Amino acid sequence: MSIAILTGASAGLGRSFFKSLVTRHPDLTGIWLIARRRERLQQMAEGCPVPVTVLPLDLVDPASYDALGDRLKEENARVKILINNAGLGELDNVADSTWPVQSRMVDLNCRALTAVTTVVLPFMEKGGFIVNVCSIASFCPNTRMTVYSSTKAYVMSFTKGLREELKPAGINALAVCPGPMNTEFLEVANIADRSKMFKTLPYSDPDKVADKAMVKAAKGKCVYTHKGLFKFYRVLAKLMPHNWMMKFCKT
Repeated sequence: MSIAILTGASAGLGRSFFKSLVTRHPDLTGIWLIARRRERLQQMAEGCPVPVTVLPLDLVDPASYDALGDRLKEENARVKILINNAGLGELDNVADSTWPVQSRMVDLNCRALTAVTTVVLPFMEKGGFIVNVCSIASFCPNTRMTVYSSTKAYVMSFTKGLREELKPAGINALAVCPGPMNTEFLEVANIADRSKMFKTLPYSDPDKVADKAMVKAAKGKCVYTHKGLFKFYRVLAKLMPHNWMMKFCKT
């Protein structure tokens, strides 16, 4: 049994990853889809040539990690691919937001990603890989998205450290860093029509981001940044003091 597990599967980039899994890995014996919305997951599973298991879990709830671990044990699963796509954003100053909103971002973007990875790792097979959905926001703190960019900086650091730890096991970890994408994330994060920066930036195609990330991860790469402009931004953020960068990268 060689399966793929995809979190945040029900919309946006998650759907693109699902399509890429089906196209690029027809040898999988199963794809496990994790998200809160059961109906959407069931719709995705219909007609799929690869057997699909629907797991309607809320990854902010710690009980979901035990549920996933129990299912892996019951199925004696062997995991080839783990894609940690579940995430949450919010455009607002910290002082103008609420602690539940900000804390939920940390819980989903950091704690859930860490917990799911830790639960799944004992079941992963040699030659497999992990894709952690990061962001160009990880390169430099972004005002009005302070917590979000901080959580993505964690994802970047976590992925790099994890990749080094897993080398002896023959498992790769990759952080994929897309720019803005025309998905429902913009509405959920209250970004739509509220940010001049988001209106001026080039948008990434989620299908291309997902597909290229899968290729890069399989080849053993550590970080994939979509589009030349954002690759330049990544290099610039390494060279320039963040206090300077933040003045020009306000969201």
